[in-house]
Amino acid sequence: MAEPQMNHKRKKKDDFLMQGMILSVAMVVTKVIGVAYRIPLTNILGDEGNGFYGYAFEVYAMALMLSSLSLPTVVSKLVSARIAMGQRRNAFRVFLCSMAFSLAVGVFISLVIFFGAGAISSNIMKSPLSIYALRVLAVGLFIVAVLGVLRGYFQGLGSMMPTAVSQIIEQLVNAVVSIAGASILYKIGMKAGEKNGEELLGPAYGAAGGTLGTVIGAVSALLFLLFCFYMFKGNIKRGIATDRSRKKERYQRILKILILTSIPIIFSTAIYNINQILDLKIFNDIMSAQGFTEKEYMAMQGIYTGKYNPLISVPLAVANGLAASVIPSMTKAVTTGERKQIYSKIDQTIRFTLMIAIPCFVGFVVLASPLMVLLYNDASKTPALMLALGAVTVVLYSWSTVSNSILQGLDQMTTAAKNAGISLVVHLIALYLMLVVFKWNIYALVISNIVFALCMCLLNDRAIHRTCGYEQEIDRTFIKPLIAAVLMGIVTYIVHLILDIFIGGRFIPAIIAVLAAMVVYAVGVLKLGVLSRADIKDLPQGHRIYRICRKLHLLPDR
Repeated sequence: MAEPQMNHKRKKKDDFLMQGMILSVAMVVTKVIGVAYRIPLTNILGDEGNGFYGYAFEVYAMALMLSSLSLPTVVSKLVSARIAMGQRRNAFRVFLCSMAFSLAVGVFISLVIFFGAGAISSNIMKSPLSIYALRVLAVGLFIVAVLGVLRGYFQGLGSMMPTAVSQIIEQLVNAVVSIAGASILYKIGMKAGEKNGEELLGPAYGAAGGTLGTVIGAVSALLFLLFCFYMFKGNIKRGIATDRSRKKERYQRILKILILTSIPIIFSTAIYNINQILDLKIFNDIMSAQGFTEKEYMAMQGIYTGKYNPLISVPLAVANGLAASVIPSMTKAVTTGERKQIYSKIDQTIRFTLMIAIPCFVGFVVLASPLMVLLYNDASKTPALMLALGAVTVVLYSWSTVSNSILQGLDQMTTAAKNAGISLVVHLIALYLMLVVFKWNIYALVISNIVFALCMCLLNDRAIHRTCGYEQEIDRTFIKPLIAAVLMGIVTYIVHLILDIFIGGRFIPAIIAVLAAMVVYAVGVLKLGVLSRADIKDLPQGHRIYRICRKLHLLPDR
């Protein structure tokens, strides 16, 4: 396990991209585990149970944002700024203050959600049986708040490894406990439902069992990070001992900065979370008004939250990893006034993010139906069409996520929050029109989110240019990756078509087509010169990768 980056006498090359890739890989692994365990979980719960499960999680996401105050981002930013100024003692005081604050707020929000679950599920969400899953999740809110502070501290020190490993541990435990809990409680709920005459009690209990994994997984991750902190305490103490700065920040001042920094980041994060909650509430209200039964619209919603969202979220993990890495790195560059470094970090972050997001978008369009059959054994039209229509959100959400973090790193937190607010208003207007005027049902959720993400991208890009004068390079960021992705899509479609005709089956054609897509896109990106020599060498094991590419003649002749 890598140690946090402490004081070095000689100037060390900023490895934010490598740290970001480490975190991105971990996030992708956790998302893959998430998709994998959601397959049996979806089969256990059914579309109705997935609707309850998804509903509870949307409320949980909002409550979690309030209880943690987006502390990983805030703590990372404040710690990295003090490390850049050589104030390691103050960086540790930020950690202590944040920990105390998160405990207090986390416990309060947990109690509010636990005891208010009935009112929230019945009056606000119009889904009374979501109460069971929501109460289970409420228990984990303060645990994740503390977890966020520890992750933010390590990230602020420049090490993403503790966060990365803890996320994988969290998801593995989550997967095992969720499946077991859902299976056991579903059976209990079915028996109770037969006695009470409530046919949806089984799915509701099953959803609560599924959410139990989230809580136990968070506890496991917290124990691991506490172990890491114990192992690193010697290095942290030595770093503090070398601090020669005379300035000692008072905890009252740190708390004030913490809150003032948190507010715009909370608002910006809240927009992403409340966006989903409002979507589901508006969708359910309008579907109910249009004559659909609860079972019908909860089933549609279950496809959206249980099959579409998990797939879309896998490639978004890369953007989240790079976004988490760029904030402390960008903060250091801004603190020291290194404009060249600022431009370089913006360029690499956006370019690497879109280089991965663009082929995922094309792949989802080409393999929409085969992927739904492979993962969920669902050959129906609705899930596949949702994935094909919404695939472009991978690009747009990835871009908006990293641009949001770039603005936060540039100390433009208020601008990022304002852009999110404007995008939300545009999104809600679009959603209402799509549901009421065009009557697009569940597809309105997918398409209106495209509107939201596109609006965010345009506003953030303009704000970044106004703040520091940066203009995103077009050729290697958009055009060449798209050319490589289109070629990949054509080859992937042909490979899958041939294998489906001659071999058939659920697994082999889809898996081989995906592997072929990865190879074709990788070769296309390298031959088109999307990555420079410096880009390749900045990757984990970059020097070795560069030598292999040269040996195989995969790089363009210059």
